[in-house]
Amino acid sequence: MKRAVFLDRDGVLNEPLVRDGKPYPPSTLSELRITEGAAEALAELKRRGYLLIVVTNQPDVARGTVSRASVEEMHAAMALALPLDAFYTCWHDDADRCTCRKPLPGLLLAAAEDYSIDLARSVLVGDRWRDIDAGAAAGCATILIDRGYRERAPDHPPGARAASLRDAVRDILRE
Repeated sequence: MKRAVFLDRDGVLNEPLVRDGKPYPPSTLSELRITEGAAEALAELKRRGYLLIVVTNQPDVARGTVSRASVEEMHAAMALALPLDAFYTCWHDDADRCTCRKPLPGLLLAAAEDYSIDLARSVLVGDRWRDIDAGAAAGCATILIDRGYRERAPDHPPGARAASLRDAVRDILRE
């Protein structure tokens, strides 16, 4: 069984657009800004044998404010810039009551099945409560990149907090 680092997209791999203390994803490729140091940090995880799996909620597609093609264009650009193994995306909004939308663990469970991942030896890195609760529900260790958003805390305390993706990767590699 393999080890993986599950990575949220917005706020972890790319810079969120923060308005009034709340994070928002980029709507277009021109708004996409890869987090500083992400490529180097992720390359080190790859050298250490981790699978790198993006798990992301993209509810703006269901809401009709962003096209699926635009999100997929951003994912393609990220796949060129970063050493990622796969993207698992929830295209739904809360009203859809799907099993893949974080904080439910559906995306992580699907990736674990597809890639023979040992969830107990894996880590989820996220910047919001939904990420941390999804990782906890899947049985992963969790690291919160604390950006100081004005939103509720996770139901499950993160295993660690980090100021950036680079710091989170340092924590993972110390284990």
